[in-house]
Amino acid sequence: MTAVAASVEAAPLVLREDRDGVCRLTLNRPNAYNAFSIDLMESLTGILREIDLDHAVKVVVIEGAGKGFCAGHDLKEMKANPDRAFRAKTFETCSTMMMTVTNLRQPVIAKVHGIATAAGCQLVATCDLAVAAETARFGTPGVNIGLFCSTPMVALSRAVHRKQAMEMLLTGDMIHADKAVEIGLINRAVAEHGLEDEVAALAAKIASKSGLVLKTGKEAFQRQIDMDLAEAYAYCAEVMTDNMSFDDAEEGIAAFIEKRKPVWKDS
Repeated sequence: MTAVAASVEAAPLVLREDRDGVCRLTLNRPNAYNAFSIDLMESLTGILREIDLDHAVKVVVIEGAGKGFCAGHDLKEMKANPDRAFRAKTFETCSTMMMTVTNLRQPVIAKVHGIATAAGCQLVATCDLAVAAETARFGTPGVNIGLFCSTPMVALSRAVHRKQAMEMLLTGDMIHADKAVEIGLINRAVAEHGLEDEVAALAAKIASKSGLVLKTGKEAFQRQIDMDLAEAYAYCAEVMTDNMSFDDAEEGIAAFIEKRKPVWKDS
């Protein structure tokens, strides 16, 4: 192994930066378009679990180093390990990572540039919010190489209309950011030079809220979405009743009445 290769291999697979309640996580395999090796997925899952216990973090941003967000699973790694057990571990590890994003107490924003394909597109669909450069492209192209994107389909079919999801899955075609906005895969597309400012502003706005209220809201959203209407209303009425007893609810209401900025206790 050359010195350059060794240094690349030794670099952290996920970079973390915390500032003002916002945690930035950067997928750091730029030479492989941040493809999901097992090590990368385990690293991201481990860091997310640490963040889940960190009450100083209000919101998480996930982005990719180099030319793109994430190209999906590391096909070279999978081809080099053709046994069924390794393949099963790959998809189980991926599913655990995606569920960790979903169950994280903090909202997660995907900041997307370049490409987000297959499991990379799955991660975008899994995140609570997504902002992309206008030049970004998204796809589930597994069908083009004889491998239907079945696990990406789980997140994709829950984020966009089923016919739009099926078209992406069946054709393997890439879609541009404006189409991704149209079908609900991402929240907005902005000029590439403005992507960082847009994400930073969105993250800061969310980070200015009560961490406990954000946790309560995200958890309630994920739980109620698959309930029938009556069950969802009953559950969310109970959540709001509990929320009213929070110190932060009392502070927030008082601040609103007194026309001042609230001071959150996250309790």
